[in-house]
Amino acid sequence: MPSSDRLRDHAGQGATTVAAHRARRRLRADQARQLADLLRHQLLAGGFPDGTLPHETTLATDYRATRNTVRQALDLLRAEGLVDRLPGVGTVVVAQKYPHGLDRLMGLAETLREHGRVTNEVRTVGPAPAPAPVAERLQVKPGTDVLYIERLRRLSGLPLSLDLTYIPLDIGTALLGADLENTDVFRLLETITGQRLGHAAITLEAVNADTHSAAVLEAPHGAAVLMLERLTHLADGRPVDLEFIRFRGDRITMSGLLHRSA
Repeated sequence: MPSSDRLRDHAGQGATTVAAHRARRRLRADQARQLADLLRHQLLAGGFPDGTLPHETTLATDYRATRNTVRQALDLLRAEGLVDRLPGVGTVVVAQKYPHGLDRLMGLAETLREHGRVTNEVRTVGPAPAPAPVAERLQVKPGTDVLYIERLRRLSGLPLSLDLTYIPLDIGTALLGADLENTDVFRLLETITGQRLGHAAITLEAVNADTHSAAVLEAPHGAAVLMLERLTHLADGRPVDLEFIRFRGDRITMSGLLHRSA
């Protein structure tokens, strides 16, 4: 075989080896991500009551994974701030996320009552001209005054969400003297109107925290936060509460029970 052909064959074998190595690395990364997803669900659901994950060898056996895959999965969870490695102890849970249901219309204090006390720091409250998108959603004339409320909401003292709320002023005026620091707006709206809340349209997306939001939530600037946009209606169908809620993504999970329609 000519030397040039031997060189090409050798180069081809080298390329094949490199490609196979890269494929193995991608496969291990995929498996680590899958394992991290399973472990994340377990630790958020309280699957490790003592706060300590099993030893890497046990995890490798239980999930039929290699030790390297287990280590990569735990690295992913460490990067999320959910676990940490303590010498002489092992991998421990260091952060807790709180469940927020999406299948029932409830205030934050109602939703999280089993996990601690929700308090509100009212940062801004008062009448303000309704921007056109807000006026359209609340079915009022653009420029009409609405009640604007900005609240920092804490769970057991920890910053959890920054809520921006718009309410029609004929209803909102009665909220000006209400205890907004310790009472959910939902409960106050039902008391004021004498009606139950009916339904809400929601949109959920991840956004980067702006400078103001990051400072208030005590989160890194640019960190991902969960933005929940919610337009709530009274039982008679009137839109009564438009909210833009920024949740710290490292402290909240969203869940719901969905049924497939015919």
